[in-house]
Amino acid sequence: MKGLALIVLIAVLWVVGLLAFGARVANSTPAPDPPEADGIVALTGTSSLRLTAATQLLEDGDAKRLLISGVNREATRAQIKEVSKGVGRRWDCCVDLGFHAENTQGNAREIAGWASYHHYRDLIVVTSDYHMPRSILELHAVMPDVRLHPYPVATDLDAKHWWKSGKDARRMTLEYCKYLVILGREGILGLGRKHGPAQPAHEKAT
Repeated sequence: MKGLALIVLIAVLWVVGLLAFGARVANSTPAPDPPEADGIVALTGTSSLRLTAATQLLEDGDAKRLLISGVNREATRAQIKEVSKGVGRRWDCCVDLGFHAENTQGNAREIAGWASYHHYRDLIVVTSDYHMPRSILELHAVMPDVRLHPYPVATDLDAKHWWKSGKDARRMTLEYCKYLVILGREGILGLGRKHGPAQPAHEKAT
């Protein structure tokens, strides 16, 4: 009986946590104007809105450089510029492309290497609204001393009514589960632990 009560309690806590996570995502957009920072980092995904938003921040002068992390290795610089709607000299001189990351943890390592290379201590982080909580956890894990300013972007997921759509519910639930895994990992290992070498390799703007 005690075992059943424990299972029910865990289930209730999980559901409450999921609802709180959904509310956090829903309330994160539209994002406020970020403070001026050293750099901007955009984590690639299924939506080009992340790249467009990050490029606009760069062109508005919110930071010195932009790293687009997790770029498809077959994509060209010209193709990424077109997708991100980049215009003007700021895109041509100040956008770096990272081709090594294949997941969010890889994004974090790639970004950490880039930030270390440029001696940046203050970053604006651009990714989808539902992806932001996990991204910030991963970034803090490898860059505990770097200030991170989230700039979440609303995508095709209806964050305010995610439970009404099977597709949105699955995406939000999956992201919440991934978030819990990373939260548990960092709780056990400690956010300040040492990592292996970050990946500094990226295609620098010329």
